[in-house]
Amino acid sequence: MSILERVNYPEDLKRLKISELNQLAKEIRELMIDVVSNTGGHLASNLGVVELTIALHRVFNVPRDKILFDVSHQCYTHKILTGRKSIFPTLRKYGGISGFTKIDESEYDAFNAGHANTAISAALGFAAGRDLKGDDFKVIAVVGDGALTGGMAFEGLNNAGYLKKNLIIVLNENEMSISPNVGAFSGYLKRIIEAQSYVNLAKDVEGVLKSIPGVGDKLFNKTKQLVNAFKELVVPGKVFEELGFKYYGKLDGHNIKSLIETFEKVKNEEGPIIVHILTKKGKGYNPAEVEPDKWHGTSSFEISTGKSKKKSTIPSYTKVFSESLIKLAEKDSRIVAITASMLGGTGLGEFMDKFPERCFDVGIAEQHAVTFAGGLARMGFKPVVAIYSTFLQRAYDQIFHDVCLMNLPVVFCLDRAGIVGDDGPTHHGVFDLTYLRAFPNITIMAPSNDVELSQMLYTALKMESPASIRYPRGSVNISTTQDAVSDIPIGKAKLEREGKDNVVIVAIGNMVYPSIEAAKILENRGISPTVINARFVKPIDKEMLKLVLPYKYVITVEENALNGGFGSAVLEVIADENIKVKGVLRIGIPDVFVEHGSQDILRGIYGLDKSGISNSVLNFLKEMGWEKGKDLTDYSSREELHLPEKKQGD
Repeated sequence: MSILERVNYPEDLKRLKISELNQLAKEIRELMIDVVSNTGGHLASNLGVVELTIALHRVFNVPRDKILFDVSHQCYTHKILTGRKSIFPTLRKYGGISGFTKIDESEYDAFNAGHANTAISAALGFAAGRDLKGDDFKVIAVVGDGALTGGMAFEGLNNAGYLKKNLIIVLNENEMSISPNVGAFSGYLKRIIEAQSYVNLAKDVEGVLKSIPGVGDKLFNKTKQLVNAFKELVVPGKVFEELGFKYYGKLDGHNIKSLIETFEKVKNEEGPIIVHILTKKGKGYNPAEVEPDKWHGTSSFEISTGKSKKKSTIPSYTKVFSESLIKLAEKDSRIVAITASMLGGTGLGEFMDKFPERCFDVGIAEQHAVTFAGGLARMGFKPVVAIYSTFLQRAYDQIFHDVCLMNLPVVFCLDRAGIVGDDGPTHHGVFDLTYLRAFPNITIMAPSNDVELSQMLYTALKMESPASIRYPRGSVNISTTQDAVSDIPIGKAKLEREGKDNVVIVAIGNMVYPSIEAAKILENRGISPTVINARFVKPIDKEMLKLVLPYKYVITVEENALNGGFGSAVLEVIADENIKVKGVLRIGIPDVFVEHGSQDILRGIYGLDKSGISNSVLNFLKEMGWEKGKDLTDYSSREELHLPEKKQGD
């Protein structure tokens, strides 16, 4: 029987020998690689913390003791060891276990996480709450060095050092977050390694001085000021000690015996503690060790080769954005690009290779990224801020205060907008239309295909005011139009399909093509709807809507929260312009957090595929008592709608 077969919960670890724990680590890696090769997931980060997680669960008593994982994209071993081994193959599948910690999934998951920099603050909250209740459990935050590129982590450290609560922070240094870490603090952590020899020398000097018979202690005390000054320069962890922490490190994060001994030593100490460990991201699987950034998040793959099982000749929206931005930057030296530790994910890696002086990876620091862009804009540059929709939420005040309020020409390119799939509620980008629409000065666009994305980027970079372009994860819709280097009139929609009945579907972004397909289904059911590609959420094409919507049944379609989203914007136009309509149906994300699962499954559940849209329209018209041929309104002029002349056979 394998060691892993004998381990289901943390208490099982306490009966194992160290040699058995090392074998367990090997077996966990094998299970992890096997499962993730089928489900996809965060592989490199999880492979790096196997021994650490085993040691934590061996020493501490979870769930009474609380372990919080920053981001929690390194929680797979934790899940395997806390009663979820048998269902681990359901990882990230709809109805299966989440790829992140989730409090309603298991009592062993102390806190939900999916965004970086949160663990220290949350852990301090647990510690403060524990003391207020007079309890005595332990609190441990596992934080990657990448998290220390973000301001919130430092806010937590600052407050923890001041409050002096009993709290253990495990600083896991692997020199990676998603992209290689950047920043002065990352450099400091590297210097800790380099300083170790100097520390050993300082200890030797101290020992020699104290050993001198009769005068050693006195001599040491007289030279203590000099020794302390020397320590200020070279002692590892000095900055943490100055913040009020006891510092232990740097430890081999793959040495289970050493980790267990250290955690046993510090678990009953008073005050905040830093345990600094060094791990290798991707450990145990050579492709992930060699290229940990590419294996941070992976789709399904062949274990023997590391090659993806998913093959597509269709480029992604990310790829189209990357190529378009490079072409535009070649012609305009004012264009600069900014991302928050997402060079690969946002497509800016090639831009960095081509324009290293004009590309800035600021670390996991979205707030700083946006304000930094504002400063660049004030200097006459054209900043393009490429950040996932869900992560841009973290910079909400900066978008308002440092960009929109000053009407600065910053372009926000929101990758992974809409339903992203298996990463779940922390990563779905379904709120950006809502959270951006309230701000004055900003223009909000969403392309339906590759050409529109290129055109919108070109248009946004010509503007002298803020702009946002949102696009989904996955393959782009290919347009037959070739004119990608041209602008789009601001706020102008496009009539994609002229219907014969008094039914109008107004869609935005990646919901345009499913809406056109839904219209074809409806045509076969005896209903001929018009389909409008809104292209702009702000400003909306009021003239088009005033011309097309009167006395129609109106359906809006968006891959965004319905609360305050695109459909709400259309309703506002209908109300403000006093447009008489037969009824309105809004299709989008209801007032829920969307669970994890594949994009296709989730779009099906929320009625955002062609079948869902057509069924929703049919049910809506049935409820409204729609009858074919009743209350039809003819267009007065095709020219007025900018439609092409009818050809023979139309």
